[in-house]
Amino acid sequence: MTLRVFGGRQALQTLSFWAALTLAATGAVAEEPLAVEIVTTTRSAQTLTYSLTGEVVARDTLRASFPSGGRIAKLQAEEGDKVKQGAVLAQMDSVQQVQALRAAQAGLSTAQANHTQAIEDLDRQDALLERGATTRISRDSAEDALRITEGALTQANADLERAQRALDDTTLAAPTDATVIERLAEPGQVVGAAQPVLELALGSQIDAIFDMPEVLMSTPRLVDEIDLALIDRPNVHFSGTVREVSPLVDAGAGTVAVKITIEDTAPNITYGDAIRGTVTVTDQPRIAVPYTAMSATAAGPAVWVVNPDTMAVSLRPITVERYQTGWIILSGGLDENEEVVTRGAQLLYPGRIVRAAGDSQ
Repeated sequence: MTLRVFGGRQALQTLSFWAALTLAATGAVAEEPLAVEIVTTTRSAQTLTYSLTGEVVARDTLRASFPSGGRIAKLQAEEGDKVKQGAVLAQMDSVQQVQALRAAQAGLSTAQANHTQAIEDLDRQDALLERGATTRISRDSAEDALRITEGALTQANADLERAQRALDDTTLAAPTDATVIERLAEPGQVVGAAQPVLELALGSQIDAIFDMPEVLMSTPRLVDEIDLALIDRPNVHFSGTVREVSPLVDAGAGTVAVKITIEDTAPNITYGDAIRGTVTVTDQPRIAVPYTAMSATAAGPAVWVVNPDTMAVSLRPITVERYQTGWIILSGGLDENEEVVTRGAQLLYPGRIVRAAGDSQ
């Protein structure tokens, strides 16, 4: 190979050419800042509104039933009826009970007659014994007979009481002033002992019951009043307060039953009405970032934070308070006035230089 050495002006031109190529190659290797969307974090309080649909229910309910089984002869209460204490609601076939009562009454009459006769026999034996006209054995036998009749009388009274109670049990009466909510049986139906026949609402107080998602219970918030409105009358509003929160979570639906006391000033409401409850609360100030800023590390959620001096990014772990449409609400990990990458985060790696989309290079 022959090495040719250029001299003078030609050599200077060749050196300049190679220097230009070297500079061009260096510029090609240098990475340009990546255009991304950047937001500056701010802390602000959010007003949260939750609405659920529930049902109007009686505060105190009772499932009325017969103490013993049998066939229902009459069911005199209809749904929505208001009944007074002692009113007959239903009756069961009572032929056997009536016969048993008559037999018990006859047995009691016989026992009473025997007891009366035994008293008279003892009195006569006492008189004869005083005159010496009878023996002590005869007198004691008369006393024993009296004791036997006393036991028989007691048993007859118990049988009569039991027969009367059995007959009374064939009539179902209202234990107090109530409203019939639901019929659970029909005339002619054979029911077992303690099988519910009617559901009654006791008194006049009513509640609204809601199945609240468990996630809404995870962050306790103080709620003074709840705005209520019937579904068929959405323009009529009234208030309620939380009365009871179930300690159990429905395993199938993942909800918690919450009962709301409806004030007496509420408009005309009936049991079973569909009702909507709305709660508006102001959460404590928190930092929120768009959902597109979400990334992750092995430890959990994270976001890309921009160093404003160098425009280099780094991955910062965050603590998520909750999610809502389009936003991630944080409880830790970021402070105010920090710059976070939103769109374009999937193209980043630690130390990557970025610029805000729209800014000139």
